[in-house]
Amino acid sequence: MKAARVQFAALIVALSLLRAAAADAPAEATATSAARDYTPEDFTRVEKIDAHVHLHGRADRFMDRAVADHFRLLTINVDSPDYPPIREQQLAAESLRERYPGRVAFAATLSVEGFQSPDWSAATLRNIDAAVAHGAVGIKIWKNIGMALRDADGSYVMPDDPRLEPIIAHLAATHIVLLGHQAEPRNCWLPFEQMTVRSDRDYFREHPQYYMYRHPEMPTHAAILAARDRMLRAHPGLRFDGVHLASLEWDVDRVADFLDHYPNADVDVAARIVHLEYQAVRQRGKVRRFLLRYQDRILYGSDTAYGPGDSDPAAVSELHEDWLKDWRFLVSSDRMHSDDFDGTFRGLHLPRTVIDKIYRRNAEALFGNAWAAPPAR
Repeated sequence: MKAARVQFAALIVALSLLRAAAADAPAEATATSAARDYTPEDFTRVEKIDAHVHLHGRADRFMDRAVADHFRLLTINVDSPDYPPIREQQLAAESLRERYPGRVAFAATLSVEGFQSPDWSAATLRNIDAAVAHGAVGIKIWKNIGMALRDADGSYVMPDDPRLEPIIAHLAATHIVLLGHQAEPRNCWLPFEQMTVRSDRDYFREHPQYYMYRHPEMPTHAAILAARDRMLRAHPGLRFDGVHLASLEWDVDRVADFLDHYPNADVDVAARIVHLEYQAVRQRGKVRRFLLRYQDRILYGSDTAYGPGDSDPAAVSELHEDWLKDWRFLVSSDRMHSDDFDGTFRGLHLPRTVIDKIYRRNAEALFGNAWAAPPAR
């Protein structure tokens, strides 16, 4: 009888220990999970890629900051009147790639100069092949297609124009990434008082030629993106990087629909994280679910432009702070605010594995061995 009581008591003790272990298990699992997630303090310890910058000139001061912050870079050439001539941009990009092996890759661009010429397509193909031979890992098509370039009859040239067809077909056949910036944020077609973020109001005040609300004779946002989508449907094998959230930044559901329709397309968040923050004020869960669901197809980018001189250290400090703010929004659940709009929002606190994809792995997968050499320190 005494032995039975001893066994019963031992059983009670064992059950108590099991209950305690079970009660502690969720807390331990949570602690372990939290330990795996990044924090704002991890920013300078994690290798990252900013897959959307525009570097001109030597940009050594910029590169010092990028190295300190553990960033590799994709500098993108653009057929923009606000930037140096395309030839200068490419020479600067090639120089950066050589001087910072494993740290800088570049995407070339196509020029619309002479677009009306019968041999424009053939000449552009030769330029693309030459750029790739010099290290370009992608080709940028800019918003001047759809918003600025016109035919002799005054009609706007759209992304599905037949004269672009040989270019797109060649990129698809040779597995070269096309980086597409078509249209602008939807705010561009709204009056200032209806725009959602201050930075858009500022930009379109400074660039009235692109402020479509004041140019109703120009193509609509929907028309430009419909032409882009027709181009993509015609070339399903094309690897496409829809920069700036594919100009669907105002609603992550629209971006999701784009990604669902075009499985060979990715998007970057360059200059559009503010729109994710704006949506997170009221729909944080929706924004977070979007990033989780499409974690393999989203690239981090800042859209920072720097150069050609290195005379402004304040610009580099501002770059560092912008990089930090983006990181904090994505890795933490901190309460935050933006100078771009009213209201506060919480960071998205994405899992470590998702952060690694957005900040590095997706760019490596899309652009192959773009940063194959050991990073220059």
